[in-house]
Amino acid sequence: MSAKVVVIDDTPHVRAMLVEMLGIDGFTVVGQGGSGAEAILVADQRDPDVIIIDYQMPGIDGLEASRRIRARRPDQSIILYTAYLDHELELRAAEAGVAACVGKVEGLNQLERRILELTRAIHRT
Repeated sequence: MSAKVVVIDDTPHVRAMLVEMLGIDGFTVVGQGGSGAEAILVADQRDPDVIIIDYQMPGIDGLEASRRIRARRPDQSIILYTAYLDHELELRAAEAGVAACVGKVEGLNQLERRILELTRAIHRT
């Protein structure tokens, strides 16, 4: 079974690249958006296994969007995918209900590995 993924990033070319590469690598991208507000809506509409969300976005950032999503969907798996990753952000992300943090410099392979780990955990329960 292919993992259903939503991609949220405010940079259109980054979002398009993620959507394309995840699709090529066998994931089913069921939604995408460019803001935290869109992330909240798309999560409810598309029922993804995993949400990949950027941290720094205008308006509602990735952490606040994650808090709001998890308040509505307590079991939702969320990966924070950001260029601004450090230990403090990882702690704040965990408090917001983020399951994993992946730095954009770590690349797509690390992101895909985390998606697979999370979806395996979902389908075991």
